Amino acid sequence: MPQTIAVWWMWSGFIVFIAAMIAIDMITLHRHGAHRISAREAGTWTALWIGLALLFDLLLWLYLDSHHGRALANEKALEFLTGYLIEKALAVDNIFVFLMVFSYFAVPLEYQKRILLYGVLGAIVMRAVLILVGAVLIAQFHWIFYVFGAFLVFTGLKMLAFSEQAPDLSQNLVLRWMRGHLRITNSYHGERFVIRQDGRRWFTPLVLVLVLIELSDLIFAVDSIPAIFAVTTDPFIVFTSNIFAILGLRAMYFLLADIAARFHLLRYGLAMVLVFIGAKMLLVEVYKIPIGLALIVVALLIGASVVASLLLPARNRSSDSDT
Repeated sequence: MPQTIAVWWMWSGFIVFIAAMIAIDMITLHRHGAHRISAREAGTWTALWIGLALLFDLLLWLYLDSHHGRALANEKALEFLTGYLIEKALAVDNIFVFLMVFSYFAVPLEYQKRILLYGVLGAIVMRAVLILVGAVLIAQFHWIFYVFGAFLVFTGLKMLAFSEQAPDLSQNLVLRWMRGHLRITNSYHGERFVIRQDGRRWFTPLVLVLVLIELSDLIFAVDSIPAIFAVTTDPFIVFTSNIFAILGLRAMYFLLADIAARFHLLRYGLAMVLVFIGAKMLLVEVYKIPIGLALIVVALLIGASVVASLLLPARNRSSDSDT
């Protein structure tokens, strides 16, 4: 079985924490109903989730420092912070996909919150399963580590090569199958997924949106889970850093939704992060890159792509072609 610094009560406590926060979120959603999320509300929740992640890291450090020594405390706290930063950065790419899906289906802002909540729940379940499978595979078959590394390098290079190409949802096979086999209404009916008309069950477009959101969560999980295993193989650190990044995804979406287009070069930074993390895994027997150095490199790549996006606004292709 994979080695971990966590004991049973740490796992239990974290799972109870997740369940409590999701319950609070769902109760709040039910109480307020469909409504537009303001930038202030989204910013408050984003700051809260980041603060909770940092507080968790501090508490983890304090516990390990008092029970296992300063060296292990520093190592695990740094692993969590690095993994959290990587997952948080990759989650931004998720936001671009969410924006594309919501725009394609013209989903009203007040309905997006519920879709994203269900998306987060699905992402937590999928990542928990993938983390468990990945941890067991790495513990049993060490060569899987190199497969993960090669996959990340390939994914990063592919992202660099096709970063300017937006996927065509009209050609999505899952979407085409659902439209061909399900009765879909032409308009939304509030936040309902299913309605009855003339004694027959009809699905609203929100079902299509939810399926595509969950599908994108699965695809991004396949990319991000190997990346976090490059930082640490401790299942507890992998799971907690992943879940903290996912829990703050919905708030971060509403915070960045109106300005995401300004970070047009961020995908290049994320692609380079994947290539770096993949190379780190492939070279582990030659040179083990320290976690602190990996954290600095990841932060620099992401920060540089954000700064470059702000300093070099996206060119207007239509105006360029006219000149």
